[in-house]
Amino acid sequence: MKIIKTAIIPSKQTFVKVKSQPHKLDFKAICVYTALGFFLDDDTYWLDTKVLSPATLNTIDENGYLVKSEKWFNWHYTPKNITLEDVVTEFTTLFESIVKEQTESKKIILPLSGGLDSRTQVVALFKLNANVNSYSYSFQNGYKESSISKKLAKVGEFSFSEFIIPKGYLWHTIDKLAIINNCYSEFTHPRQMAVIDEVSKLGDCFSLGHWGDVLFDSDNLEQHLLDNELLPILKKKVLKKGGLELAKSLWNHWGLEDDFENYLDTRLISLLSKIDITNSNAKLRAFKSMYWAPRWTSINLSVFESVAPIHLPYYDDRMCKFICEIPEELLANRQIQIEYIKKNNTEMAKVVWQDARPFNLLNYKYAKAPYNIPYRFINKSKRVFNDTIGKQFVQRNWELQFLGKENKEKLVFHLFSEEFTKVIDVSLIQDYCNLFYKTDQVYYSHSLSMLLTLSNFIKTHKNV
Repeated sequence: MKIIKTAIIPSKQTFVKVKSQPHKLDFKAICVYTALGFFLDDDTYWLDTKVLSPATLNTIDENGYLVKSEKWFNWHYTPKNITLEDVVTEFTTLFESIVKEQTESKKIILPLSGGLDSRTQVVALFKLNANVNSYSYSFQNGYKESSISKKLAKVGEFSFSEFIIPKGYLWHTIDKLAIINNCYSEFTHPRQMAVIDEVSKLGDCFSLGHWGDVLFDSDNLEQHLLDNELLPILKKKVLKKGGLELAKSLWNHWGLEDDFENYLDTRLISLLSKIDITNSNAKLRAFKSMYWAPRWTSINLSVFESVAPIHLPYYDDRMCKFICEIPEELLANRQIQIEYIKKNNTEMAKVVWQDARPFNLLNYKYAKAPYNIPYRFINKSKRVFNDTIGKQFVQRNWELQFLGKENKEKLVFHLFSEEFTKVIDVSLIQDYCNLFYKTDQVYYSHSLSMLLTLSNFIKTHKNV
């Protein structure tokens, strides 16, 4: 027997066997996966295999079977009577101590964006005088996200590398990616895959800012919604465009009992009911941290970890416990991170905040009409001009992978493989190709990406 303790937010999946189940595909779980883009709860592709739940102590026997699982931590909402100033002081001590523990005496690789999570890391690492090589990337023919990141690196006095995510990169890396993430996340999201070999040369380990935006914000919901009132809000957040439609198609194609949406609703309500929190915002954050972070956000951390160790200050157990005691009104609107940056590095605060362009952390409250109208007008004019001259402005990763003759040929090759068409009928695959290429590309991009992911899973498991 061995004991495995999982983190409050695990950074990787731990698979175990369960008894009394055949080694067959779990079609219901796969339908949920296509709807959400992540496997729900402890689901996997297989009926006889589960993933260990977050924050649990698990007893595993010598054959790899799960014998017992007990919670060692439960998300809660126990807000302290505290001011924003005092919260920022506590956050400063905690965050910087975690970052120091994770990065001391190491050469850090730091991905940068125009948001707040990595900017908060820059402030801490600068204060700690850390050895940092930073980088960012932009889509080919897309918004130059690196322009903000480069300024942050300059203020932090870090070296900076800029990468371009090229058109069609997926087809050169798809087999490797299928092995790295085991097909537990759709393939058009981990754009870092395009440059991971170059990035790996920048240092010894990664410091990643994932999940800070969820922990340090609030959904501004009514405080005490019932679970059935929270359900439609949750579904709006977790369901991907076109995902529900594809899930229903697969459910019917495989002849599964009941109705897919009823099945999904029942499962979501069941999971919500197990979270002993009455505040709606805190409960939704707990749900995301228990089921979304470990089964979606964490999956593609494996891409980083395939080349170097990873460290995640916001995933730290102490950070999760800290959040449970902070009043929602202080978490709302990213106040804590914003005040931390302003207090500790004014020059960093002066750099444009991507979510409030063209404003920064000192004047972001003007990111609304009429103050931002000139910027929006100029931005729209650029897009219209690009459309006029036939230059595609790339905003989403799938545009680099699915659009154009060569991309379509590669996609068709993978989707209509002999192995995949034994599991999903050719006509269903063709229907979704037509829906994407002939109707609404934005709406059906997720569906096509999920079919591609399932195709590669079947390819790597030919005995299903």
